Amino acid sequence: MCGICCSVSFSIEHFSKDLKEDLLCNLKRRGPNSSKQLLKSNVNYQCLFAGHVLHLRGVLTAQPLEDERDNVFLWNGEVFSGIMVEAKENDTQIMFNHLSSCKNESDILSLFSEVQGPWSFIYYQASSHHLWFGRDYFGRRSLLWHFSNLGESFCLSSVGGQTSEVANQWQEVPASGIFRIDLKSTSISKSVVLKLYPWKYISKDNVIQECVSSLTQISENLPTFVSVVENEAKLYLQEPVVPLNMMLPQASFDVNCNNISSITPTRETLQVFLTDGHMKEVVQQFIDVLSIAIKRRVLCLPRHEYLTPNEVLKTCDRKANVAVLFSGGIDSMVIATLADRHIPLDEPIDLLNVAFMTKEKTISTSFNKKRRKQNICEIPSEESSTKVAAADSPDKQFSVPDRITGRAGLKELQAANPSRIWNFVEINVSLEELQELRRTRICHLVQPLDTVLDDSIGCAVWFASRGIGRLVTQEEVKSYQSSAKVVLTGIGADEQLAGYSRHRVRFQTHGLEGLNKEIEMELGRISSRNLGRDDRVISDHGKEARFPFLDENVVSFLNSLPVWEKANLALPRGIGEKLILRLAAVELGLTASALLPKRAMQFGSRIAKMEKNNEQASDKCGRLQVVSLENLSIEKEIKT
Repeated sequence: MCGICCSVSFSIEHFSKDLKEDLLCNLKRRGPNSSKQLLKSNVNYQCLFAGHVLHLRGVLTAQPLEDERDNVFLWNGEVFSGIMVEAKENDTQIMFNHLSSCKNESDILSLFSEVQGPWSFIYYQASSHHLWFGRDYFGRRSLLWHFSNLGESFCLSSVGGQTSEVANQWQEVPASGIFRIDLKSTSISKSVVLKLYPWKYISKDNVIQECVSSLTQISENLPTFVSVVENEAKLYLQEPVVPLNMMLPQASFDVNCNNISSITPTRETLQVFLTDGHMKEVVQQFIDVLSIAIKRRVLCLPRHEYLTPNEVLKTCDRKANVAVLFSGGIDSMVIATLADRHIPLDEPIDLLNVAFMTKEKTISTSFNKKRRKQNICEIPSEESSTKVAAADSPDKQFSVPDRITGRAGLKELQAANPSRIWNFVEINVSLEELQELRRTRICHLVQPLDTVLDDSIGCAVWFASRGIGRLVTQEEVKSYQSSAKVVLTGIGADEQLAGYSRHRVRFQTHGLEGLNKEIEMELGRISSRNLGRDDRVISDHGKEARFPFLDENVVSFLNSLPVWEKANLALPRGIGEKLILRLAAVELGLTASALLPKRAMQFGSRIAKMEKNNEQASDKCGRLQVVSLENLSIEKEIKT
């Protein structure tokens, strides 16, 4: 994972040998292991390339890379499949080797069509004066652009600047394909023409289906001197996943599901579905493809097998290489369970659990009596979870729903594999700390997204992935900071498996056809709605986000299934949404966590409405306004 940047100037007044200090600091935080800049000057333009590397695989390879023909490459990605990369090789170097051997545009597009894994890149072809850049199909790696007035300069970067003078100019590069700019012609015409090579799907019958994103949609937020056109040769990237199966059942689905909404959510209810041979086989196939996706994401890391015997640490002294954003809910529990299969047994796994300070009410003893009578596999309500926390926990202010389900999930994992060291990291955030670090570190990472929802999730993910908290055991409470460079997250599960309440609303109003369209829309907008923001927020700690539910093979498998094999929203909460994932959890031996209903991170961690009770998730968030350059300078002077 890296922080990559290319600043292009077309006028002598804008030429610069250095990036602005705030942008440079933000890039360095993403890539703490190596920093390098490279200046390419031409009669017509100047390009300043910057690469900041987080070393995760193979030999540490400084970026930018340059070949004998003066081509320059910046890569922020992971090749998990599609292109051969040996265990001790570096995928940046492998990708550049392939690019250097490309003879034409088609070769470049074929190369990026084959890559499976997250990526964003910048590639300068010196002989043609072409600058290529783009993001993977899902947009799992951030890449931003901003264009100066009158087209005198522009910049591409993994992360934006930290001051209000430029912050509002940054926009996310759409994950619509790969873009190309002719720098020489741009310097002459003073207008920027972005040539797009879009993602398209080729069916078995050789019928080409175009990507949904239109050229107009991409252009609408760009300055007037910037235009987006499809490349003249009509070349394209091949979509890495099959289209969503929109098939509907022959019989009325509503009739088939008569009266089952009254079913009690229990593990036994889920086991009934597994008595169907076909469903059991589908669930096992899902487990297999997800397990392989997680394996690829936890094994490509430097470990102690490369150390000498004298350097190998005792198990109790080992540091975790992998962490999971962990609420104890179904997504994170399945990820942790499958990660446990592949991570060496003598290596701890960090479970990162974030909670924001709340004021809890006291509860009566009658509630505790009622709780003791509950079946262990019944779903605790969100309200009761919080009340139970207030009664049972010494830290009442941080007894949020995700802390309760997280501790319960920890017990399930410990029971499943008592030989593993599971580090349940309790990350407690006060209002003062939230407000201070949002202002100085987080707000510019969330931008250009700007809603209340973006603020809540962006802040929660930033604190969780930072991994600074404490470990609580029966013997002691000690402070702890996660050393894991890889952070696994469950994003993509809700979008594909109808996990959100809006899916249930759509199903109730428009049936399975409407549900299919909602799922298709969710996956289509995930790059702009979630992934760029989450990549910027997690990478700010010198860590890499990895998304197993968005592995190309996982998405293709789920896309191939009819919707009723993935979710059954005629069933109650805790069973119907993400049904296939719940059945997988049962097959993997999980118990109560298989039945937990969806609870959004902002509510589970209690960051939502922490500061204001009357705001909606879609409202523009004033707290995300970045500080002015003058105020930032004053703050730095005070701190020094």
